[in-house]
Amino acid sequence: MSDIRCIGICTGGGDAPGLNAVIRAAVKAAILKYGWKVIGIPDGFDGLIWPERSRELGLKDVSGILPRGGTILGTTNRGNPFRYRTVEDGQEVVRDISSDVIANATRMGMDAVITIGGDGSMKIALELFRKGMKLVGVPKTIDNDLCATELTFGFDSAVHTATDAVDKIHTTAESHHRIMVVEVMGRDAGWIALYAGIAGGAHIILIPEIQFSVENLSRCVLERERHGKHFTIVVVAEGVRLPSELLHMSRGGSVGNLIGDAIALCTHKEVRVSVLGHIQRGGSPTPFDRVLATRFGVAAVDLIANRQFGKMVRLQQERITPVDIAAAIGHMKAVDRNGELVSTARAVGISFGDTNSVAGSPTVQELLAKST
Repeated sequence: MSDIRCIGICTGGGDAPGLNAVIRAAVKAAILKYGWKVIGIPDGFDGLIWPERSRELGLKDVSGILPRGGTILGTTNRGNPFRYRTVEDGQEVVRDISSDVIANATRMGMDAVITIGGDGSMKIALELFRKGMKLVGVPKTIDNDLCATELTFGFDSAVHTATDAVDKIHTTAESHHRIMVVEVMGRDAGWIALYAGIAGGAHIILIPEIQFSVENLSRCVLERERHGKHFTIVVVAEGVRLPSELLHMSRGGSVGNLIGDAIALCTHKEVRVSVLGHIQRGGSPTPFDRVLATRFGVAAVDLIANRQFGKMVRLQQERITPVDIAAAIGHMKAVDRNGELVSTARAVGISFGDTNSVAGSPTVQELLAKST
């Protein structure tokens, strides 16, 4: 028989649609399947610095939260007990208080902890596990860039939000004959931009994995103009690698604005930029994300019951399986620039700004000359 009687649960890093669905599933499975007590830890591992802020979660506490965005526990992307920052005598001091965090969890009666987060949160979880804390992980990131799992909850919801924005921008771009640049999240990987760009019918998609040039972007815009298409939709991931001609320009604004200004300057066309930002993190999770998050939450509780600590749940070949947290972190899942998704996008005429849209096509100067 398991010696588990009480577990804690916390959410760390940026929020994502589906966090509450994981919390709900874990609480219900822990209580209904195993008869355990569950303690909600507020604001990631920071909640274990002040244990008096934690509270027991019962079935009533998770009732109705399945469709809600955000997290009822709160979160932070700055909470690291191994590098806890405080101000003493007017000076910032960095201290390791991880032993206090582990002691507080034990003092509160937690036999194990479920931590829900991305790569950064999982790295902290691994360090705590190695110091003796019994915990399991649930992967979370809207960027879908964790290598150990095929999908993370929140990604599908973010893609729906971004695609909806591109759909709406599409109609106004066509009506006003404008170039519209839509900047989406994706600091290191271009999954949101790629999926939303294909789903939204974008004409150009810019992602960190594929280097682009302003010349090729402008040529694509002007080629469309030459063929009677007087508008262009450009979807840009926030983490794109800027070409050398843009590196010297001010980065005070968003990368989307920088690219939009460069296209306008090169093509003499009107450009508008929309930066979606944190709207992609908010709102109700899609049905897919609700189901995936629920599966993750139940699987995490089962890992604890089976004493498989130091593991993270993941989606692998449509099944939820465990993987060592140590093997799941530190390796980003990037878009394969030669993969099937990119090839599909190219086949339907989408440019990635890295090649001429048509072999042997004229230069930007030649195209501008023809249009005057």
